[in-house]
Amino acid sequence: MSRIGKRPVVLPAGVKVEAVNGVLTVTGKLGQLVRAIPGKLAVEVKDGTATVVLLDKDAGNLYGMYRTILANMVQGVSEGFLRILEIVGVGYKAESKGEALHLALGYSHPVVFPLPKGVTAQVESNTVIKLSGFDKEVLGETAARVRMLRKPDVYKNKGIRYRGERLIKKVGKAAGK
Repeated sequence: MSRIGKRPVVLPAGVKVEAVNGVLTVTGKLGQLVRAIPGKLAVEVKDGTATVVLLDKDAGNLYGMYRTILANMVQGVSEGFLRILEIVGVGYKAESKGEALHLALGYSHPVVFPLPKGVTAQVESNTVIKLSGFDKEVLGETAARVRMLRKPDVYKNKGIRYRGERLIKKVGKAAGK
């Protein structure tokens, strides 16, 4: 039995949670998120809290995960999420134009990365990209795809990385002797 699953999720003012026919809907000031929940679980809403309830004893492995998903949905529609990426490298830069990121990453051509619906990008000082959105799953996937355009290189310490990500620089082949 999960201890995380037992904790209720506190609903901030303006957030509405509904669970009807196996579909969980969370609505707030930033948007609406919808997710299917297994038939072995249910969500009860009362007194400003939402609680995940087990309907079948065998669903204990899903209990804590769906409580965390519910908490992320509530936080997303009320506050939103933020991912910060840093670009390191001579001549590497980013620019936000409309619904896309235009990146110069050392290739022979500029890279145009279209942003999915619900994700916005703000570029600071050409080397810091702030991605924000209310769906944590879509935001994390978008940040990972942007990072994959030029993965951090452990030999030169260049590339796109998450803020706070630490790279351990490797010595080259000639330095090893």
